[in-house]
Amino acid sequence: MTTLLLISLVSCLVAVNQASLINRCDLAKVLHQEDLVGFEGYSLSDWLCLAFVESHFNITKVNENTDGSFDYGIFQINSHYWCNDYKSHTENICQVDCQELLSPNLLSIINCAKKIVSGTRGMKNWIKWRLHCAGRPLSYWMTGCHLA
Repeated sequence: MTTLLLISLVSCLVAVNQASLINRCDLAKVLHQEDLVGFEGYSLSDWLCLAFVESHFNITKVNENTDGSFDYGIFQINSHYWCNDYKSHTENICQVDCQELLSPNLLSIINCAKKIVSGTRGMKNWIKWRLHCAGRPLSYWMTGCHLA
């Protein structure tokens, strides 16, 4: 009986953990619906690569940085500049509560990412994108994804 209870508990924990992950092709569909194809010159593959290198497609990822700021959501948007975490000084350029960037509907984080990418640095704002995605062939990120 104890073993069965333990297995059930572990199964629930695994299900909860997996619930925060989004499938690559499902993310591509959402990004496509939100008009990110070619947005500021970036392909869906750029956005998928960004999401992977920043969060491994984890919608609810939060990371604390050495400067006391936090990165939020699938694109790891930083609280110092882009959102209000109510913990530290922020410029809150996206005019959004950082917790909204963890929403499964992704609208808040997509809108904030659009604002970030619309700036002069584009996706270069993300160090991991510069290191792992920029200037590389990325079309494989869309392999098997059917958007129509």
